[in-house]
Amino acid sequence: MGFFPLICIIVGISVGGWVLTTWLRIKNGYPLDGAWGQAIYPQKNEETVERVKLLSQENAQLRAELGSIKDRLANVERIVTDSSHQLDRDIEALRLKAN
Repeated sequence: MGFFPLICIIVGISVGGWVLTTWLRIKNGYPLDGAWGQAIYPQKNEETVERVKLLSQENAQLRAELGSIKDRLANVERIVTDSSHQLDRDIEALRLKAN
């Protein structure tokens, strides 16, 4: 075995280890390091702050909508699983309240 393939194997293992380490850091939420060991943090600017605000508002709206859908689904499940005579009594009670 020559000298060049051995160097290629060592470089390949080193790069693979670096990629694996970076992936694990990202996956587990650890900060990334720069070329000289300094921590790399995301830059905050006005555009990023505005984007986070918009995403937070959208998230709140979607959570409210999801809560509404869960309530409606609970009613549908109750209608489907209740016996038919109970459903008839509930409908009649609502009709009497309306009149």
